[in-house]
Amino acid sequence: MALLIFDFDGTLIDSRLDLAHSVNAMLKHMGKREAPHELIYSFVGNGSPVLVRRAMGPETSPEDLQVALDYFLAYYRQHALDYTVMYPGARESLEQLHAAGQTLALLTNKPVRITQMMMDRLDLSRLMFRIYGGNSFERKKPDPIGIDTLREEAETSKQETWMIGDSWVDILTARNAGVPSCGLTWGFQPESLEEYPPDVLVDRLEDFAHRFLNPAH
Repeated sequence: MALLIFDFDGTLIDSRLDLAHSVNAMLKHMGKREAPHELIYSFVGNGSPVLVRRAMGPETSPEDLQVALDYFLAYYRQHALDYTVMYPGARESLEQLHAAGQTLALLTNKPVRITQMMMDRLDLSRLMFRIYGGNSFERKKPDPIGIDTLREEAETSKQETWMIGDSWVDILTARNAGVPSCGLTWGFQPESLEEYPPDVLVDRLEDFAHRFLNPAH
């Protein structure tokens, strides 16, 4: 059986609007002008501290960054599922892979407590072997520590392990860990896959599930 490690934002869920609203609420709280949604979307993928730092700007003091981060996390925790939805076919693909006996895990740079809450409310936690966030380890993706830990816990080889995600961060994480990767043509940063091409590129998560479960086709 394989270990299939999924990214969260931009891969399983479309969380862009809730993230944008939370960032703009934080900017307003900090006395700054709101940012265009498309700009905020480009900041997502490297964890909440990086998202807040990019939104606040390089001139922001460490003290103000901490205040902004605390406000963002508190606001987002209350509004994380206001508009967030799963991508079409994502739930069905996870259910199919889980039913076939594959080991599924989540590895995201989003804080783990918020991630766990969202996974619980989306009724996805029951499908996962492990759920790890950006603060579960000393280093975030693209560092390979998350994949390495999951492989050790699931007792799977590099060849039996896949990383599935929508951005260069996920593909580079897979490369750093020495495991194959699947890139998705939707999500937040699919254009970044041109510079970091995955081993497999799919237009729908069902395509990956079908290809994985039916390798002869």
